[in-house]
Amino acid sequence: MLWVKAFHIIFVVSWFAGLFYLPRIFVNHAMATEPAEIARLKLMEGKLYRFVTPIAVLAIIFGLWLWLGYGIGGGWMHAKFFLVLVLIAYHFYCGRLVKLFAADQNKRGHVFYRWFNEVPVLILMAVVILVTVKPF
Repeated sequence: MLWVKAFHIIFVVSWFAGLFYLPRIFVNHAMATEPAEIARLKLMEGKLYRFVTPIAVLAIIFGLWLWLGYGIGGGWMHAKFFLVLVLIAYHFYCGRLVKLFAADQNKRGHVFYRWFNEVPVLILMAVVILVTVKPF
């Protein structure tokens, strides 16, 4: 099970790296005015989202494997599971935003995306505290 845990951590870290970077690209895209820059940002958004999605799936698979293998329970685990569901929703919403940007239909400014970028940071902080401290 330690191999499963190691791969879970590797894929979670990689998934979060993508979720930290993709909204930063959205910030730049929302501010971009040059057609070449916009085209480059669209390409980056699409490639990053397509790259990080299978990583997210692997993080979830290894996490479920750990959960089922160890039979972990408790209130902290339920809270973590809820936050993972929120993170999955965030991930899919990022995919929707990639499509909106690709179709030149973004309606939000760079300030929205600067705040939007903080969501995975807060989730990561909460999950690490839940898993490490197990407060309930």
